[in-house]
Amino acid sequence: MKVGVISDTHGLLRAEALAALEGCDQIVHAGDIGSPEIIELLASIAPLHVVRGNNDLDAAWAEHLADRLEFDLNGWRALLVHDIADVPKALDPGIRLVITGHSHKPLIEWHGERLFLNPGSAGRRRFKLPVTLALLDVREKSIKPRLVSLEPKR
Repeated sequence: MKVGVISDTHGLLRAEALAALEGCDQIVHAGDIGSPEIIELLASIAPLHVVRGNNDLDAAWAEHLADRLEFDLNGWRALLVHDIADVPKALDPGIRLVITGHSHKPLIEWHGERLFLNPGSAGRRRFKLPVTLALLDVREKSIKPRLVSLEPKR
């Protein structure tokens, strides 16, 4: 199963992001979406799991969005929150994939059998941080994550 993971679009969905997400079986957005049109576009590509971020909290269109989601990706239990600070200290041992955003800093880090993933920011550049998203190859017994740069080729 191919899963696209994106975060911190802040109202900007780049053509490079859309191209990278093409062919995904599911898409995950970790918040700070910026507009309902982004949700509509992503949902037109594949089924979408989405949480709102701190910059979405006051938006009427985002009122129905959860702050935290748990869902299954090909047998892997996933937790999705915008800010890693909202991940419970005592995490359910069945959760094997934790997806966050907020920091704009891409992260792929294994803690034992659990993967922590931040796809970075796919929106406007912040400071000198890269512009990225992540793709996951999710199999029954393994997950292979990789970051995808959305920087224009020079």
